[in-house]
Amino acid sequence: MSDAEASNDSPRRLDIIETRWSLVRRSVERDDADSALARQTLVLRYSAAIRGYCRAILGSDHLADEVAQDAVVRLLKGDFGGADPARGRFRDLLRTAIRNMSRNRLAYEQRRAGRGELRDDAIADAAEPIEADDPWLVEWRTALLENAWSALRGIEERTPGSSLHSVLRARTDHPEETSEQLAARLSERLGRSIGAAAVRQNLKRARTRFCELLADEVADGLQEPTRDRVVEELIALDLWSSLRDLLPEDWRPSRGGRAD
Repeated sequence: MSDAEASNDSPRRLDIIETRWSLVRRSVERDDADSALARQTLVLRYSAAIRGYCRAILGSDHLADEVAQDAVVRLLKGDFGGADPARGRFRDLLRTAIRNMSRNRLAYEQRRAGRGELRDDAIADAAEPIEADDPWLVEWRTALLENAWSALRGIEERTPGSSLHSVLRARTDHPEETSEQLAARLSERLGRSIGAAAVRQNLKRARTRFCELLADEVADGLQEPTRDRVVEELIALDLWSSLRDLLPEDWRPSRGGRAD
């Protein structure tokens, strides 16, 4: 990271420096602007993942919207304040809450339709191990990637002259283009001249920075985010193969998983 990026990455903003656990705790500490901001930040980070998982469980857009809305309301009210990092990963605790809410809604719908109680196998136990093809992992992975993109965009917006997000976004959206073509595209978009050599240099930096941000997002949900545990989580989320050659060997979690 350049000195300019470091200096522009330092202001105290909840969406930058607060961990998931401190956001959860802050969201219920008191009824003030900081608590409200913490709750809003949690909703922004996870509402899409919550809705997608509800849809996968319930098989209905209508029911998914209602249950997801209830879960979001709970986040906004601070009802997840009892979550404790000692109990496990944040994504597992959130998944359990959503599965329980979905199970309750399915039971209600079956009773209303006169079909009796919900079968025990209708939804598996929320405490069971998460399989690799569990839709929650898909939704969670998508949320992590979107959060990393958002963080990279924030760095560019706060850093005069930075183009890290724009360069990586352009390469991702147009993988077939040459460096020269990307340079022309970015020059027009950003309103300043960017050469092919600068594109290649910034692309390398952007990929590394994105991988660091993504790894920090993963670390943020672990109780003790050592490098080895972060790598294990990245493997479980099927992200490690994309990061291992780009993440610096000396990378260590910079903010994830802290409980203070």
